Amino acid sequence: MAMLDHPATPTFSSKGLVVGHVQSGKTSNFTSVICKAADRGYRMFIVLSGIHNALRTQTQLRLVNDIVAANPTMWHQLTSAERDFVPPAYAASLLAGNEQALLLVVKKNAVVLRKLRRWLRSASEHLANVPTLIIDDEADQATVATKTINPLIAGIMDSLPKACYVGYTATPFANLLIDPSDAKDFYPRDFILSLERSAAYQGPETLFGRDAMDGEDPADVPGGMDMVRDIPVKELADLRPRSRSEVPDFRPEITASLRRAIMWFWLATAARRVRDGEVRHSSMLVHAHSDTLVHDSFADPLRRFRATVLEALGSGSPELRSEFLHLWQEETQRVPAVELGETPIAFDEVELVLASAVTDTKVILDHYRSQDRLNYDGGPQTVIAVGGNTLSRGLTLEGLVVSFFVRSADVYDTLLQMGRWFGYRPGYSDLPRIWMPTEVREWFMHLATVEAEMRKEIDRYLVEHKSPLEMAVRIRSHPKMKITAPSKMADAVRAAAAYGGQLIESRYFPVGPRDAASAWLAANAIAVEALFKACDQSISAEAHAGADGEPGRILWRGVPSSVVVSFIHSYSFHEKSVEADPALLIQYIEGRARAGGLGRWNVAVMGRPASDAEKAIKLPDGRVIGMVRRSRLANTKDLAHADIKTLSGSRDEAVDLHVPQDWDGTGRSAYARLREQQAPETGLLMLYPIDPVSAPSAKYRVALDAPATVVWGAALVFPRPSAGDDVAVEYDFVAADLSKVFPGAVADDETDVAVLDEDLDSTGVGS
Repeated sequence: MAMLDHPATPTFSSKGLVVGHVQSGKTSNFTSVICKAADRGYRMFIVLSGIHNALRTQTQLRLVNDIVAANPTMWHQLTSAERDFVPPAYAASLLAGNEQALLLVVKKNAVVLRKLRRWLRSASEHLANVPTLIIDDEADQATVATKTINPLIAGIMDSLPKACYVGYTATPFANLLIDPSDAKDFYPRDFILSLERSAAYQGPETLFGRDAMDGEDPADVPGGMDMVRDIPVKELADLRPRSRSEVPDFRPEITASLRRAIMWFWLATAARRVRDGEVRHSSMLVHAHSDTLVHDSFADPLRRFRATVLEALGSGSPELRSEFLHLWQEETQRVPAVELGETPIAFDEVELVLASAVTDTKVILDHYRSQDRLNYDGGPQTVIAVGGNTLSRGLTLEGLVVSFFVRSADVYDTLLQMGRWFGYRPGYSDLPRIWMPTEVREWFMHLATVEAEMRKEIDRYLVEHKSPLEMAVRIRSHPKMKITAPSKMADAVRAAAAYGGQLIESRYFPVGPRDAASAWLAANAIAVEALFKACDQSISAEAHAGADGEPGRILWRGVPSSVVVSFIHSYSFHEKSVEADPALLIQYIEGRARAGGLGRWNVAVMGRPASDAEKAIKLPDGRVIGMVRRSRLANTKDLAHADIKTLSGSRDEAVDLHVPQDWDGTGRSAYARLREQQAPETGLLMLYPIDPVSAPSAKYRVALDAPATVVWGAALVFPRPSAGDDVAVEYDFVAADLSKVFPGAVADDETDVAVLDEDLDSTGVGS
């Protein structure tokens, strides 16, 4: 609310953006903003609510229930649940009075928006004292880079002497890349805010994990919950058509993974009934394709499978009971209820209500041609919903516990919006499961990192007191994905950044196919051996005592940067470690060296005392050190690469520093400050000899099982420059192009708000 223009300001036209989370209560937030703005003196509220009737109706009903119902005499509705905007004939009496605030919930439809624009223009003489707040729900949909909707919304803004536009979206990529120099467009030139996430919210980083950001200890970064299950590649041809030409004749099969997903849905639904003591909404999503013919093709197989299972339950089939039992035991062991604060339930209890859960299940096809759409108003529903676009944005699937997702989508905003499984699951946070192809799961993990970085960038506006016209939000790109539609990022530019203060390390290692992985790891071992020889030739090494007093590490001090650059040329970081691009690393090191920094490096072998290790390795100079263990995350056990998540610990970064005995610093940031004090222009390269077996010692971990004698991991620590600007390199980020923004566009607000408050009528109309 503090970001909105004061309603008593003579004229204003401002634009802002609020970044929420998918399925996390954006509507509740803008409902509160509407109430406060009404109390402050805003007179008209236009809510642009998506492009589908279902979402517009849902939003209208929620606003009526949350705002209008509490103070019905203070609001005048120009739309209803049944009817979109129709121009009223009595504009003068509506707009001239101060007794009621006007509420419009409008679909982003050309016909409707033209009616609204025409009505506002016809009533222009009455709008001078009608401060208007425009809330654009799902602001990245239809508003950005569209030939019809975009200019219509701009025309509505132009018709209002006092208008503040606030976009709401969980996927703001398109909004952040609009041309900022076009004052008519909807780049959020005045403010961008990121809503905080509740601890109970299950979002991308909670479910999928993410990479560490600058300044974070990788060990403290979420690794993802064990709720995602793989759909094998060999099943995909039976679950979605391979091309458009196959759509008319496509007939899906109940594959092994789809069978397990449906059976888990029934188990989870039954478990909720036991836990709650009553029947509540319970939903499963099947999202295979955008074409409605594909949706229709799932109806018969799903209904036949339900009938078959129901018959087998009725006859007491021991085989089916055993299948349900083993699935229940496996899933509840992988995600124990007590770890999420939920009450454990025995299978015997679930079994008592399992048949009723199957009996109550309806298969619903939710698309624009379907006569039987999702409707939760008629009492508790247990549904398997098959759909595409209508289920991909805004609309809430009540009690969603299972998502079966095989849709092929490689665009950031599209994919995130399809994640209907994000949100709050009170009382059943242990039960949701997601089935998807391995590649899509990896994309969601990448998006979790993108989202976390983006929100960190947005938070800088408040900390550094800058506006979006002075500093653009950078968005990380991906070699196989598009950030948004090309038309929406036509004005974006490649962003520059720097490695100063960052830790870049090996996280991924190939483990299959075995021959190729073995050759890759062997080549890295040769690169490491060459590095050690070069270090020995340039400087003598010293043994570094471990905590137990035994030598487990070796350190070379003052190694020329050319040696490190040569190593980076020959050592391979996995392609998934996009931040470890050798060309950019070398460009950065050489740039810092030309500026007088990073000319020397300390190089450390981060082993263990040989006497304590299960395996040891002999270095070229004959010294023997023990290998370290780095097991892989369990959810990558079937992939061609291993994800160890964390190679180094924060204390490792002090291997070449003097740590005072009374020093109480902890975490990466503390050690980074110590480095700034002691070695501000000296880089650190750490090499880890990893046991190729690396048996796990923690839950959600499995053995590394790499085809090598030793797996060498590398970590580079870049100190922040002691003075001056860091050396920027262009890497995989894009941002809005601020170069065309006229400097005078960033204005200081010198209005005395206290004086303006005195001009307001004392009667508020909010709730």
